[in-house]
Amino acid sequence: MVKAVKLADIAEKVGVSVVTVSKALSGQKGVSEEMRARIKALADEMGYTPIHAVQTGRTRSYTIGVITFETYFARFASFYWKMYQELATRAVKKNCFSMLEVISNFDEENLVWPKLITENQKIDGIIVIGKPKTDYLKMLYQSRKIPMVFMDFYDDEDVVDSVISASFNGMYRMTDYLVKNGHTRIAYVGTLMYTESITDRYFGYCKALMEHGIEVRQDWIIKDREYSDGVIGPDYRLQLPKEMPTAFVCNNDVTAYALIKQLERKNYRVPEDISVVGYDDYLYAEYGDSKITTYSVDMGEMSKIALSCIIKRIENISVNPSVHIVNGRIIERATVKKIN
Repeated sequence: MVKAVKLADIAEKVGVSVVTVSKALSGQKGVSEEMRARIKALADEMGYTPIHAVQTGRTRSYTIGVITFETYFARFASFYWKMYQELATRAVKKNCFSMLEVISNFDEENLVWPKLITENQKIDGIIVIGKPKTDYLKMLYQSRKIPMVFMDFYDDEDVVDSVISASFNGMYRMTDYLVKNGHTRIAYVGTLMYTESITDRYFGYCKALMEHGIEVRQDWIIKDREYSDGVIGPDYRLQLPKEMPTAFVCNNDVTAYALIKQLERKNYRVPEDISVVGYDDYLYAEYGDSKITTYSVDMGEMSKIALSCIIKRIENISVNPSVHIVNGRIIERATVKKIN
């Protein structure tokens, strides 16, 4: 029996990633015409045929549209770009194609439909990474004929398959970790109600403090972005409290990095004077190697579950929609000091 040719086989022959092969064969941007022609020629030569799971009887792979938003990309390569790469890599292993569209701030504000939906008739399902504004989300619900799954957010107003990291439990564990290292004066950095994950992480922080009999101080809840644009980065100026804590828990690593830089400018040493922890275990390459103690999000498992959910929806498998919570783990690095 002849072994089926996979995208990974073509990628190995050409010397490129499976994501590049997927883009070339599905007509996506990001691949030169010369490389696209080379990949297609080799695919034909090797006898490649995109086949979905044998039991479905399909003679083509599924094409999955992935939608995210300019807000989350800001000025730097995004955490969500990394999440998409993980998703795309796992998709090709299932003989599926993925196509990414980043919705601009203008299109989101003016309720412009994604081109993946209006101009592409080949999309079998949609995965939305990152929560859009309320009106845009309501608009997306109108495309019910296309199966949809959410990643890194959920919606209390409607029941849709969603895959999220364990924000509540993860931040509970990070705060508890600081308490076990002797800290009782702990601040939280994150703009509450900007996203479910930021707010859920805040509640995890509160639970850990309450269990240890520690007061939750309102002056130690610090915004890390404005509601208007949601932009975060190393240049964002946090409003530090007049009375400083001994430790900060930050809702993500980018915010933790910005905080550390701001503390250093004020001649505080991390961790000698103040401890800092983050969340996500992801920093942009521009920031260099991370030394931040953090909570690592399992993007691989999140992507695996999201793909499983969307394929079930495409194939009309009857399963009740649910929120899938994926646990991560604490990564100890160099930004926490044990105190008495």
